[in-house]
Amino acid sequence: MTARYRLHYAPDNASLPVRLALEELGADYAAVLVDRSRQAQRAPGYLKLNPAGLIPVLETPDGPIFETAAILLWLADRHGALAPLPADPGRAAFLKWLFFASNTLHAGLRLRFYPALYVGGDPSAQAALRIATGAELARQFALLDAAAAEWDRGLTVLHLYLAPMLRWAALYPDGATDWFALADYPRLAAVCAELERRASVRAAIAAEGLGPAPFTAPVHPRPPEGAAR
Repeated sequence: MTARYRLHYAPDNASLPVRLALEELGADYAAVLVDRSRQAQRAPGYLKLNPAGLIPVLETPDGPIFETAAILLWLADRHGALAPLPADPGRAAFLKWLFFASNTLHAGLRLRFYPALYVGGDPSAQAALRIATGAELARQFALLDAAAAEWDRGLTVLHLYLAPMLRWAALYPDGATDWFALADYPRLAAVCAELERRASVRAAIAAEGLGPAPFTAPVHPRPPEGAAR
């Protein structure tokens, strides 16, 4: 029997929030490894699903969807769960912080993780970009922490998106994470601790080798297949 969804993923990548959402929804899905060590995200077959060559892609009965936030919102709306409904008074706050997480926070993390893509091979330029983005990302996390009363009203896909980003900020890139401490953001830390008690996170730990406390005490993954970076 063919699974309803096919999640094209790499361990500890932007596909992780989507895996968490699928698990929370109890959705019928198959996980398909995109082997980053072989640049499989640049292969012709994958580019037919996502011409940007980025992870993840979710194949659905409506066709393939890419961009993490788009997938999360589509799943929430399709299943009527993990997001306020369109008529819910909390929908506006949910949407603004979901897109802040996607368009601002996640984009800033990419600048920090892959500076060569934006400033070329000059180490000094890369270091300067990382310093600047670290300060800005700290400010953005502080905004989210202060605004928790707006968006932290029952589990949503925003929670499932933020916790992995907090994890990545603590881990990547190697040797350049001194700007970040989860304890500086107590409301976000509480979200992470609560998520770690959920079956969806335990499933992701097993599937991607994330370690026993992937958000509150993250360690580098030891995935059973594929490579995280």
